[in-house]
Amino acid sequence: MRYTTRDLVYIGVFGALWGAVEISLGSVLHALSVPFSGAVLTGIGLTMALVGRLFVPRPGSVLLIGLVTAFLKMFSLGGIVVNPMIGIAAEAVLAELALTALGRPSRPSFVAAGMLAVLWALAHPFFTSGILGGQGLATVLGWTLEKGTRVLGITPSAAAAILALLIGIHLLIGAVAGLLAWDVGRAVEARLRPVRRA
Repeated sequence: MRYTTRDLVYIGVFGALWGAVEISLGSVLHALSVPFSGAVLTGIGLTMALVGRLFVPRPGSVLLIGLVTAFLKMFSLGGIVVNPMIGIAAEAVLAELALTALGRPSRPSFVAAGMLAVLWALAHPFFTSGILGGQGLATVLGWTLEKGTRVLGITPSAAAAILALLIGIHLLIGAVAGLLAWDVGRAVEARLRPVRRA
């Protein structure tokens, strides 16, 4: 798939926007220990990337936007942060897979892409800490349930309910991101269309 110069500019712009959010807002949310900060960041980032897909309606554009963002994440305070870079790239891959599987960009495909990508925010520690970091999946599950207990106020014994709620919240954030991206992207496209013709 060949991209025009205009396509590459849009990819760079939307990747830079997502990267700016990750570097600035991401640092603040994590420093304040805001609940579901990873899901919220992914939702905001995916909203930008999916709007970018409307401007570059070619397979692979969301993936490229994510790779630009992952590269920019290297410039976060504290130096190269590999785990977040892996997370951003994985989210872009999952969103791209959903868009590719469902064909032309549409509201349902954007919702599916958002849901799948944001769900990775929940699965990410299992991969990076549990598998790559050698902590083990059981250990990461324990951390997840403990965090869910604190945030949701549910007794630790209700593990299934905690996991179900965490999954549901992540899917909801992803669905909202997809819907927002579709509506905002289409509105911006409509506003810019006369300018492009001119």
